[in-house]
Amino acid sequence: MTTILIVGGTSGIGREIARHHTATGAEVIITGRDASRAATAAKEIGDGVRSLALDLARPAEIAPALADVEHVDHVVLTAIERDSNTAADYRLDDAQRLATLKLVGYTEVVHALLPRISRDGAVVLFGGLAKDRPYPGSTMVSAVNGAVVGLVHTLAVELAPIRVNAVHPGIIGDSPYWHDKPLDAVVSRTPGGRLATMDDVVDAVAFLLRNRGVNGVNLTVDGGWLLT
Repeated sequence: MTTILIVGGTSGIGREIARHHTATGAEVIITGRDASRAATAAKEIGDGVRSLALDLARPAEIAPALADVEHVDHVVLTAIERDSNTAADYRLDDAQRLATLKLVGYTEVVHALLPRISRDGAVVLFGGLAKDRPYPGSTMVSAVNGAVVGLVHTLAVELAPIRVNAVHPGIIGDSPYWHDKPLDAVVSRTPGGRLATMDDVVDAVAFLLRNRGVNGVNLTVDGGWLLT
């Protein structure tokens, strides 16, 4: 049986990834910052789903939190934190938390689990298209997601033969964050006439976990929006 750890699997796209792989018969472990919320989410996702409390922004606590995970085939790091931070009005604590969460925290999860990740396994990180299409307030989000590209490249070399890839979603129209927002202008500029969906992202992650010929790839999932 395949075992998949999904960091940030209590809500949104992470939860849908967990639901998908539970339905395929995989053993799924999800994490969230709050132990009670993570346990509730695990029960709602499906029988046998395990949960752990883990805060990526507190990297010294990551290894102890993962101590009971004996073996994993795949690791999916979906946890994000939306932050609006500008150079003119720079909130240092928020900036440090985001950089720690997505760069130090992601890497520490891999470091802590490395002896227990299958040599045939894969790691999928989450970035985002703010790296390519910045907006006012995306100072840290754009910088950190750009750094995910480099992180994928170096980890793919360092962790070989374990494969490492990333998904960079654009605007995901049916996600909890976006589904109530006016997006007609974005849809009209998307070549396929539709925004990417959570199912599209779930399928992209499944592909990156499954396909052994894909390694060191930063995969955009945006319906072609970035082209316009």
